[in-house]
Amino acid sequence: MEANTRFIVGLGNPGKDYERTRHNVGFMVVDAFVKSHGLSWKHEPVLRSMVAEGNIDGAKTILVKPTTYMNASGEAVRLVVDRFHLPLSAMLVISDDVDLPLGNARYRTEGGAGGHNGLKSLIACLGTQEFARLKIGISAPPERIPLEEYVLERFMKEEHGVIDRVVAKMLEVLDSSSPLQETTWTV
Repeated sequence: MEANTRFIVGLGNPGKDYERTRHNVGFMVVDAFVKSHGLSWKHEPVLRSMVAEGNIDGAKTILVKPTTYMNASGEAVRLVVDRFHLPLSAMLVISDDVDLPLGNARYRTEGGAGGHNGLKSLIACLGTQEFARLKIGISAPPERIPLEEYVLERFMKEEHGVIDRVVAKMLEVLDSSSPLQETTWTV
């Protein structure tokens, strides 16, 4: 592995049925990043992932969207880590977070799963919770909607502008030459 490598994982569920759902905000950010840098996704069945690679600002950059579905994301990420010999210190995981209001995002260098099944899978398969994560707020569900249904719902029409601004802000963050610091953004 090259010394200057970036490894970005977007969490979500594969397929048209899950596009623009709350649980797929990680996919939305990496898709926008890939598009903004003229890269393209390649299906890697052995890695159980979609992978995009390129040199961005002098750094070998590997982006991953697991095709295992959210709850088994760690299985795919483990395969990619092993295949490319990637240190977890180079990894940034982008996921949704029901504990953050819509329009907010938070960067942390490590932490627990916070009830997120994709992060639980990553921690179990990687054997550590010491990896950076960028959590995108999707707000908590109304009391009448079970969490497992809520995260699979598409964003409401009135939320589209907010989530699009968050994705655009996360592209600025990912493209910044400054090292990420633990912080929260509100758009």
